[in-house]
Amino acid sequence: QVQLVESGGGLVQAGGSLRLSCAASGRTFGTYVMGWFRQAPGKERDFVGGISWSTSNTDYANSVKGRFTISRDNAKNTMYLQMDSLKPEDTAVYYCAATPYTIRWSDPQNYAYWGQGTQVTVSS
Repeated sequence: QVQLVESGGGLVQAGGSLRLSCAASGRTFGTYVMGWFRQAPGKERDFVGGISWSTSNTDYANSVKGRFTISRDNAKNTMYLQMDSLKPEDTAVYYCAATPYTIRWSDPQNYAYWGQGTQVTVSS
């Protein structure tokens, strides 16, 4: 059974940094794409970025390019989201997700597995 567990959320001031982790278990993710999404109250779940587990290629939403960085540690089966220069509009619940499909990374319906989410709050 695939399990994704996020951690690292919290409260930070604008301009600060946080690093989220997503620990994956239950299968090998060699050909999977792992993604980060976020959802603010009353809004849809939006793509933040993703990484190919096999190639480490990454893709990001325009709103976070240059501020957020996704990486992964194969040995620990863990994906990370380093968030720098945080803004109040980054406040949301952040979810990690996994998909065996290598297209349409930004489509949440493409992802079969989800974590429970972790709250990130950025104060102004």
